Amino acid sequence: MEHAPPLPLLLPTAPSAAAVSALWQHLPAPAVGLRATIVIPAKDEAAELPATLAALAAQVSPAGKPWPPGTFEVLVLANNCHDDTAHVARTSVRTHPGLTLHVAEITLPAAEAHVGRARRLLLDEAARRLEQAASPAAACLISTDADTRVAPDWLAATFRELTAGADAVCGRILMAESNPACPVRRRQLQDATYHLLRARLEALLDPQVHDPWPRHHQHFGASFALTPLAYRRVGGLPVVPYLEDEALYQALLRHDLRVRHSPSVRVYTSGRRQGRVAVGLSWQLREWASLGTEEALVPAPADYLAELQLRRQLRQSWPDRLAAAGTASAVPEPVLAAMPDFDSFGAFWEWARPQVGPANGFATVPLRQAIAVLRLELARLTAAPAAGRAVARQPG
Repeated sequence: MEHAPPLPLLLPTAPSAAAVSALWQHLPAPAVGLRATIVIPAKDEAAELPATLAALAAQVSPAGKPWPPGTFEVLVLANNCHDDTAHVARTSVRTHPGLTLHVAEITLPAAEAHVGRARRLLLDEAARRLEQAASPAAACLISTDADTRVAPDWLAATFRELTAGADAVCGRILMAESNPACPVRRRQLQDATYHLLRARLEALLDPQVHDPWPRHHQHFGASFALTPLAYRRVGGLPVVPYLEDEALYQALLRHDLRVRHSPSVRVYTSGRRQGRVAVGLSWQLREWASLGTEEALVPAPADYLAELQLRRQLRQSWPDRLAAAGTASAVPEPVLAAMPDFDSFGAFWEWARPQVGPANGFATVPLRQAIAVLRLELARLTAAPAAGRAVARQPG
């Protein structure tokens, strides 16, 4: 349901607290027991938005039934639009009368007219509304994009991961259009193979209880959920012109919050190459297309694997960090000595990583070579325990 639309808010400068309050003042109070507020920044998305909202309206519970009214709501912020994005969003409630939808319009000044600011305005309001409606520990704010269709069980799968103890849940982002014969699509599949191999090796060499295998490698705004408590803990979404989702992910790691890369939380996004942000999926697709017959270069697997093993060693030392200095270790003594100066392992690792890494940074190798090396290493690591079990079963 949508209420009377306000006039678009025009801001000549960075938004003040009063201006932000005016942006959302037309919204009704949140429903009692609200469990999720879903946010969508939308710039010139009149063509894509109806399908995005239709997918949200089709969300079903674990029992396969529509969620009770008031379980979740959707906030759309139409920012700096040259089309009728806001009007299209508002009229969609006629098609989906059960969808609780709130729409606001804003024209940000040039320096602020980017997805980082728009998503921050949305997430701040989402956190505020959830804090009004329910216990912050029992609710979540979720980001998606205006050209993205969420799976029917997207919300249910997100709730399940949060109930299991995650502070944040990053969903798997897949392409809505799939043509394996397309050269760019082949490059994308190669890239996904490479990153999933890295994720599998990370789960083996530096495992995290809250993010076990199977898991994936993505933490992007098209499917990024977190509790209001986690959002407040990190100080909100960093306001940067692009890669604001990556910046939020790094902030969560810095605070040792539990981030789950869940393969059961799935969304499908468009494969357009002319997007709305300077750096994002559309930019990456253009970069792959520009390579032609050239091979993409990625960090050398040997350096990456050595880093994982070192990070695990430091993580294991973290609980006894006051006694870590002076112990026999491959870690430089000044790095161990600095451990007690940090309140979280994530913040310590962010500082220590450049201190213990290769002096000139990671070497690079062709992507296909890296995939082959990672597969061999994965086979070696997974075969070793199996071989041990086979020996143990042999009769004496």
